[in-house]
Amino acid sequence: MDPQRSPLLELKGNTELKRPLIKAPSRLPLSGSRLKRRPDQMEDGLEPEKKRTRVLGATTKITTSRPRVPPLTAVPQTQGQTTAQKVSKKIGPRCSTTIATVLKNQKPVPAVPVEKPGTVPPMVGGKKPRKRPAWDLKGQLCDVNAELKCYRERTQTLNQENQQLQEQLRDAQEQTKALGTERRTLEGHLATVQAQAEQGQQELKKLRARIVELEEQLSTQDGLVRELQKKQLELQEERRELTSQLEEKERRLRTSEAALSSSQAEVTSLRQETAAQAALLTEREERLHGLEMERRRLHNQLQELKGNIRVFCRVRPVLPGEPTPPPGLLLFPSGPGGPSDPPTRLSLSRSDERRGTLSGAPVPPTRHDFSFDRVFPPGSRQDEVFEEIAMLVQSALDGYPVCIFAYGQTGSGKTFTMEGGPGGDPQLEGLIPRALRHLFSVAQELSGQGWTYSFVASYVEIYNETVRDLLATGTRKGQGGECEIRHARPGSEDLTVTNARYVPVSCEKEVEALLHLARQNRAVARTAQNERSSRSHSVFQLQITGEHSSRGLQCGAPLSLVDLAGSERLDPGLAFGPGERERLRETQAINSSLSTLGLVIMALSNKESHVPYRNSKLTYLLQNSLGGSAKMLMFVNISPLEENVSESLNSLRFASKVNQCVIGTAQANRK
Repeated sequence: MDPQRSPLLELKGNTELKRPLIKAPSRLPLSGSRLKRRPDQMEDGLEPEKKRTRVLGATTKITTSRPRVPPLTAVPQTQGQTTAQKVSKKIGPRCSTTIATVLKNQKPVPAVPVEKPGTVPPMVGGKKPRKRPAWDLKGQLCDVNAELKCYRERTQTLNQENQQLQEQLRDAQEQTKALGTERRTLEGHLATVQAQAEQGQQELKKLRARIVELEEQLSTQDGLVRELQKKQLELQEERRELTSQLEEKERRLRTSEAALSSSQAEVTSLRQETAAQAALLTEREERLHGLEMERRRLHNQLQELKGNIRVFCRVRPVLPGEPTPPPGLLLFPSGPGGPSDPPTRLSLSRSDERRGTLSGAPVPPTRHDFSFDRVFPPGSRQDEVFEEIAMLVQSALDGYPVCIFAYGQTGSGKTFTMEGGPGGDPQLEGLIPRALRHLFSVAQELSGQGWTYSFVASYVEIYNETVRDLLATGTRKGQGGECEIRHARPGSEDLTVTNARYVPVSCEKEVEALLHLARQNRAVARTAQNERSSRSHSVFQLQITGEHSSRGLQCGAPLSLVDLAGSERLDPGLAFGPGERERLRETQAINSSLSTLGLVIMALSNKESHVPYRNSKLTYLLQNSLGGSAKMLMFVNISPLEENVSESLNSLRFASKVNQCVIGTAQANRK
């Protein structure tokens, strides 16, 4: 046996003995059919002795050809110690101790003598077996059976040894599992210890860095101490100077006390005079308040004399690249007082080429005359337009709801009139920025009389009867469809738009930022929705709240500046593709809301019991700015081009109907 062979390999070799022995095919003749041979075959059956002996040797060799492994107990002591030492080097001292204990507790197995292959088992009585003749087949069979019985006994003995070795192997495997579990536990402990060691190293590094930092701070503190000592010396010198100055001022104070005693008599007389002036000032404040109330009353009377519904007409100039209109297309007759008066009438000439006389001569153009409260020719500036409505805008500060519309076809200058031109040119500013600047200025003047005003702005658009917030920012962009018109509180007449931004404003820059944001939102929508900016109503509302705390007066009213959608009709010859169907739907919604606006104004003029505010989102949102307690003004914007004569004529006719309506006397919203 190899002295370096480990006990585990020995166990593995012993388990191989459980395998069944390989049975070699027997070449011995059997009884029965094989004995019945012909005479010519008898020679083959009678083989020489040497041949028969070789057959027996081959059988023995085949049967005993597997390697024989001695039992585990036959391992010498030195070999077990050497194996234990090798295992202990690999798995550690604790595991090697356990394996040594297992080897010590193994039971010895009696060794079985094994015969060398190729030998014939000895005969009973110690007699040497003699060779049987070739014809003694029965004797040869008996020898083979005896040898087979011997091998069966050996096999049974080896099976018993194999069972014992398997039991020992199972015990060794269980102990191996226990050792593996213990090894994993030790590895976990080792990892924990290593982590703690690394943590200790990191803490040590931090402490060293902290020591360096503290040393730097100490050096810095030393420098500060030196600076403070130097400053202390300077302060001591300054203290001496201040002490001398204090003595000088005490001397002056004694002089001043003497002068003060002489001035007290004068102060007494001044207090008496101040009391008299305070009484006079109170009297003047009462008079000023009465004059302010009278001013508001006269201002309201002036606006009522001009009409609670006024209509202005504005003609935009011809833009570069547009054809020049023919002479006589638009005429602006002088006012009643001559050329110096602002124009209030407009004449529009229209020629119909489809009509003709019997002689074939062309029909002269038809002339349409319109009269409004004021007409602005193409050369009118933005400041001229606002100067005409400045007093109306100021009525909102007095507590009167004010609503200003811009009506006309797309491209007639409505947005330019309300918001102004691009580029931030002050000369091109529209009504919205100018109106808010005027309100801020007047509110500042009235603050000297005890009035305090607050302004809250909102900007929405109505597209296809859907309210959208133009001041939405961030994730709230594009959610204007969720906006709904609701009453602010149960039982309140004030209206609000849900999910819309209401922004407090107090200066012009804040208003400019809101207008810029609204233009961006409308521009994005216009790209996505087929120029939606010209197909929607934009409503800028400023809620004004005023309070006079000393007199307990309050007033509040909305100022609404509305840029209506284009009023042009749909071309009847237009092919209805996908884009044209969307345009048709937009036009139907616009015409429906504009018709509802006209019906509301007519119902208010006729003093009808039912006013159809709810027939349109536009009129429902503006119902507090319409009616008997409100002041309205409509700008009808028209184009000077000949190709737009038909749409201009329709706009002028609608504005004339509105101009003929009389709502009644406006009332201020005061508390």
